Amino acid sequence: MVEKTITVKNKTGLHARPASQFVQSASRFKSNITISKEGKVADAKSIIEVLSIGINKGLEITIRAEGEDENQAVDTLVALINKFAEEEE
Repeated sequence: MVEKTITVKNKTGLHARPASQFVQSASRFKSNITISKEGKVADAKSIIEVLSIGINKGLEITIRAEGEDENQAVDTLVALINKFAEEEE
């Protein structure tokens, strides 16, 4: 299992378009992937679950993956969340 904790920096957090892109990216991996914040955990491959935990700007989130491509999954999803913030600059 691999996990990384990061702070969400883009102003909309993981809502609407960013959440959709995040879920699409997570779905490309074979590993089981979760995203969590403040004790709430969501399946990173489910748009409903990701939106339901309410990830806003400034929150710390943990992306956790378990499976054959776990390292690549976590690295890719962390980079994607960081890219959302860069797009706003």
